[in-house]
Amino acid sequence: MDSFLPGLYIVSTPIGNLEDITLRALNVLKNSNKILCEDTRRSLKLLNYYGISKKLISNHKFNEKKIAKLITESLKNGEVISMISDAGTPTFSDPGLVLIKECIKKKINVFPVPGVSAATTAMSISGFDDQYFFYGFLPKKNKAAEKEINFLKDFDFNIVFFVPAIKINFYINLFKKFLKGREIFIGREMTKIHETFYRENLENIKDFKENLKGELTVVLSKKINKFKETSTIDENKLRIELKKYLKRYSLKDVVNLFSQKNNLSKKKVYNICLGIKKK
Repeated sequence: MDSFLPGLYIVSTPIGNLEDITLRALNVLKNSNKILCEDTRRSLKLLNYYGISKKLISNHKFNEKKIAKLITESLKNGEVISMISDAGTPTFSDPGLVLIKECIKKKINVFPVPGVSAATTAMSISGFDDQYFFYGFLPKKNKAAEKEINFLKDFDFNIVFFVPAIKINFYINLFKKFLKGREIFIGREMTKIHETFYRENLENIKDFKENLKGELTVVLSKKINKFKETSTIDENKLRIELKKYLKRYSLKDVVNLFSQKNNLSKKKVYNICLGIKKK
């Protein structure tokens, strides 16, 4: 075994394509005494693909507390233990937090081994800017879901949800009711053979007639700004600032940044920028 510090390693694994894994992640898994996983059958597909044979311990929401006590004892005895989820990064709407808190409490090393996350994968191709709020799974029942989504309606961030495909129409209708004035992006089977993306204004998206399978990653954009330019602004000062930014960033990025920063319409900022470029 290579030289690894004893401790708990939080290892990100592919969300679909088995080749989406880092060399470091493979090295850590190969050198672990034990590997914690949600579903041993799913994890074996990945481990067998890379020829990794280790003791697997099931770690899910129903046995987290029990497992935490056993694993911390092993860790205190100097073992290297990895934690993986069925897909993506552990603890993001997946088990793991109970054990990590226990390790922190007992001053046991916890090491991140970063990699794939469905949230960042979806955000990277959504076409929305990089400011987002990760929510994860919404409640399944109508009243509880309505309460949560109503709470989120004033969040002016992109919001990332994980949605069981079978419930997508249920949630789309709630999004339409409470999160008006946004765009929606849906990623299905991301990184897999049947990878599909849906982009639409939330108001215009229709219910899915076919029965989708698996888990969807849904991103609701920031509110589509309908600016009320109530504040006065020094346009000469704005032009000077815009000129500096246009030397370093794209026209699109500058327009987005300054329209939000100064509560101005994108069209107005765009026209000012065009005037600067013509000079």
